[in-house]
Parts: sequence; structure tokens; C-alpha cells
Amino acid sequence: MHNQDTVNIIKGLIMDATRKANSGHPGGAMSSADFGYILFKEFLNFDPDNPDWFDRDRFVLSAGHESMLLYSLLTLAGFLSLDDLKEFRQWESRTPGHPEHDTTPGVEATTGPLGQGLSMACGMATAEAHLRGKLGSDVCSHFTYALASDGDMQEPVAQGSAALAGQWGLGRLIVFFDSNKIQLAGPTDRSDCTDYPQLYRSLCWQVIEIDGHDHGQIREAIKKAKKEENKPTLIIGHTTMASGSATLEGSEATHGSPFSPEEIKASKEKIGLPADEEFHLPSEAITDFQFRFSELREKASAWKDRFKNAMDGSPELLKYWEKIHTAPEDRRISWPDFDPEKPLATRKAFGACLNHILEQVPNLMGGSADLDPSNQTVHFRNECGIFSRENPCGRYLPFGVREFPMGAILNGLALHGGNVPLGATFLVFSDYERNAIRMSALQKLPVLHVFTHDSFYVGEDGPTHQPVEHANALRTIPNLNVFRPADANETKKCMHIALTQRETPSALLFTRQGLPVLTRENYPRLEEGVDRGAYILREAEGPVELILLASGSEVHLALKAAELLDKKVRVISVPCMEIFDAQPEDYRRELLPGDVSARFAVEAGDDTAWYKYVGTSGKVFGLNHFGASAPAGVLAEKYGFTAEKLARFIKDNLK
Repeated sequence: MHNQDTVNIIKGLIMDATRKANSGHPGGAMSSADFGYILFKEFLNFDPDNPDWFDRDRFVLSAGHESMLLYSLLTLAGFLSLDDLKEFRQWESRTPGHPEHDTTPGVEATTGPLGQGLSMACGMATAEAHLRGKLGSDVCSHFTYALASDGDMQEPVAQGSAALAGQWGLGRLIVFFDSNKIQLAGPTDRSDCTDYPQLYRSLCWQVIEIDGHDHGQIREAIKKAKKEENKPTLIIGHTTMASGSATLEGSEATHGSPFSPEEIKASKEKIGLPADEEFHLPSEAITDFQFRFSELREKASAWKDRFKNAMDGSPELLKYWEKIHTAPEDRRISWPDFDPEKPLATRKAFGACLNHILEQVPNLMGGSADLDPSNQTVHFRNECGIFSRENPCGRYLPFGVREFPMGAILNGLALHGGNVPLGATFLVFSDYERNAIRMSALQKLPVLHVFTHDSFYVGEDGPTHQPVEHANALRTIPNLNVFRPADANETKKCMHIALTQRETPSALLFTRQGLPVLTRENYPRLEEGVDRGAYILREAEGPVELILLASGSEVHLALKAAELLDKKVRVISVPCMEIFDAQPEDYRRELLPGDVSARFAVEAGDDTAWYKYVGTSGKVFGLNHFGASAPAGVLAEKYGFTAEKLARFIKDNLK
């Protein structure tokens, strides 16, 4: 069977599946079909019997709306079936609307939010280069490919990630840009005049321009890309939207809508497919596509031999391999002790914890978005070295002022496997990173997203740098643990929980200002209490008359205010609402008994999330307006965040 025949069969599957679902994006999938076919059939290294083989090439469909192309390729590879294609976009199918890495074998990343797939591919290529440096090329030596669309290229997150890929010299990253010059709203020249070849060359990439439908040019471009060791490669394939369709080539109408039955019939006749047969997939096409499978199986088998020899020959290498493949919940980590007599900002406690675990977690990799001293990552950088082409074993990633690319690249590190990703910035800039954090949660990736300077106590930097709504905004993301510890000891417990998660990312929120250190001697429930998300820090002397909840720095404010009240007050520290909300009902009722309606909460930020604890009769002392530029102490007084004013607020509302 001729190559073009199989490509046309792929196009037929794309048209049929999107039509059957009455939903989908056939146009871009058809314009990318030639590249996808040549890459998978002739170049992509994988194990046909094990889609999770460690040293496989990674392929990321950054243009996630072209999912039917990927599903068709995976069907030809034997990972999916025609029945799967017929269930495209249906309930609990293995072929969802956009690729989901934990749903479909052979899908490396969940994509759809444009630009992030390319960014995650940058993270995967970073992981490969680093692990190749640590493990040797006999164990780790593969390429990362991505297929991007015009929309991917327009998303700034892609350019930020591409700048880092060029800076780091990721020579094994190869991106195919399907430049069909059409997006959902119409031709791209309505909204984009970017000279992408010039742009990417300026970002230290090799750029190759080809006819994206010419199989010979595609082959030569991939070969040339694989030979370039010092730069990532962008292959710009000039293509036609909905290539092969009867009357819709070049039309934006094909971007997000299935073809009509009449158009499908005419298109099949044009490209030589049975016009009245749906989901046409002859065995000859599968045989054509799988012609290299015996060779691929031999490569995977040879890798197993090389792997065994490498591990047998080096106890240190074996120890490192075992360490990086230890399940998160099985990690054994020791933590530093803190002097109870010395107040300490939780960001500095985080820094001490980070420094303490660098050797215990040798695959911890990440960095800061140009806030190294503020984020307490300078020692990490100096001790572990900056990752680069010249120093692939470096573990520190200097992201520059690129919060969103940082978050997406961290997701790529996690998806690749073998690394524990960590990235840091100010809490107020979590909005820049937010969709990558959401994708961490959606993909069940235990990434550590660290945020310092967590409230108006930032002080003189003013309202632009003082987070107000950000903690609660993060708390609205499903499957994300948001930690706001009250002191150094809660900090290390929160860090421990974050590092032992298998499927849940963490947002760790730390103070700029110093805080008293809580001790187990004075607060005996502290350690096991943090594990449960909330705990009784100060118990009332006698039957509880009033409950006061707080997180972070306001826990100390609550303790002081409790002393000023003529009530029997229980103070509850809530370092992580998500973990507390997941506790058994009897534990939650133990802390918040139904017969105590006098409930208050305090947090230096938006008050929304706290009403689920205080109820309709309770009150929250928060900050629902922007801050101002002034010393932190002045702001605390002006905004009422003193023990006396909090106690007065409680007394007034009790009346």
C-alpha cells in the first residue's frame, strides 16, 4: 500500500469519527496527517507492547483539538481499536474530545489549552537531557516531538517556553508547526504578522521550512532535526487546512465543526476511499503502518539488556535509579529543627527545608521565576548547579520572568517521570501561572508550586504586589492542595505532605514576615493535626463557647485575640482546607460541633472560602479590598489586623 493511501485512510477516519460524534475538529487534523503518519511510521521509537517504556520517544499533540489524528495513529499502532474511534467524545470512552494522558494509552500529555503542549514538551526534553546526563545514554536517550498549530504559536506561553528551550540547548526537542494559516475565526493574517522563522531563530532554534504535505521533505527535515545536537528544531510545515476535502480546503469552517455527510462522501471519492463505507481501515494499512514493529521490539529488548548491564556495573547508578522511582508515599525524609525562641518567616522555613532535602530527594528539579533570593532558592541554585547544555546534570532551572511557562514546563517534567518538579514565585503572580496549575491538577501531577509573600504584609511594595484574592482563587481549583502554614513547624509538615502525594499537586503559600515558632510541647496536636488539614491548636478551658479559625500568619493573631475574649475559645489552625474537607465526618464534627454556632475565622485575604466553616451565623474577618503602599505594621493597624481589633470585631458581632 502506498504511503498516501494510508494517509487518506487516516483522513477518512477523522471525517467519520467527528461526523459520528457530531463534534470535533477535522480540518487541522487533516492538514497535519502527513507529518503525523511519517513521524509515527518511520521515526518515532516506542515499544509496541508497552506504551510506558521508559526510553520511548515522547510525542505531544500540542494542537489538542486535532485529537482524532492522534487517535487514528494510535489505532494503526494497535493501542486503540475502531470501536474506540466510534466512541469519540462519548462518556467514558478512551477517545475524549482532547487528549488525556491518564485515559488513553500512547497519549503523553493532556492538551487542548493551546501553547501548553509545546511547553510541556519543553519540560519533557529538559527531563530527558538531565536524566541522560545522570543515567547515561545507555539508559536514557530519546527524542521529544510536538505537533503545534497556529493557535499554539500565538499563545505567549509557547514563546516563553521556546525561549528557555533555546537557552538550555535542548537539541532533542523537535516541534512541527502545522502552518495552515487558518484558525477558528478565520485566516491568521487577520491577527498575526509574526515572522516565525525569524522569531525562533532569535530564540536559538534551528528552523526548517518545508511543504508539510511532501513526505520526502518531511523525512529530510526530521533527519536534519535529529542531527542538530545543540539547538531545538522548529519544522514549519506549510499546509492546507482540511487537505483532501472536496470543497472545504482552506476553510475556517472545518476548524471546529464536522463535515456534512455530502462533503464526506465527495471527499472520500476525491481521495480514493469507499464513499459509502464508514471507518474504513483495511488490514493492508495496518501492515503498512507497522512495518517497523519488529525493529522497534528489538530496540526495546536491547535497551533492557543495556539497562541491566548499566545497573549491574554501578551500585551508585542503581541506587539513583531506585531513588528516582520510589513511589512518593514511600519517601523517607528528615526535616530540620527550628529554634522556638527565634521567629521565622515561613518562606525562610521553606528555604531551610528545601536546603535540608536536596540530597535526600536527588531528583528534585526546578527553580524560581527570577525571584531566587526572595523565594529562598539561592542555595538550591548554588548547590545543585544551573541546568544547561554544558551542565545537563544541573538541577536548577532559572526560569526568568516567565511564571506561566514555568508552570507548564514543570508539568512536562512530571509527565516525563524521574523528577520531582518545583517552581517558585510571589503569590500575587499565581494568576500568571494559573492555567498551568489547573493542568497540574487535571493531570494528577504532584508538582510543587511555591508562592512566597502571601498577603498585604508585603508592605511597601504596595497593592500591585499584595495578594488579596489569590489564596481563595487557588482553593477553587479541584484536586489542588493549597497549604498556608502558620509557622516553621507547620511548614515542614506541609512540605512533607506535598512531597508524598502521588496524584495531587500542591500550592504552598509562605509569609514574608517573621512568625513565632509553634512547638509540640506547647501545642501537642500540631504534627498529626497538619496531616489532617486542620486541628485544635488551643483548646477552651471548659465547654467551648466560641470557635476561631485561621490560617498562616493569622493563626498567631487568633491566639492573641482569644486571650482578650471573656469566652471559652477554641482556636483551630487550618493549614490546608482541602485535606480537612476530605477527613471523615466525625473528625470534622469533633472540631466544629453543631451545637457551637459562635464561629469566626480570620485570614489576611478574601473571606469567601471560610463561610463553609463559620456558617450563616458566623463571621469572617478578611480583606476584600486592595492594599496600599506602607510598612506592614501600619497596614495591619489600618486594616484591623491586631489582636485588639479582632477581639473587638468578635465581641461586636456576638452582640
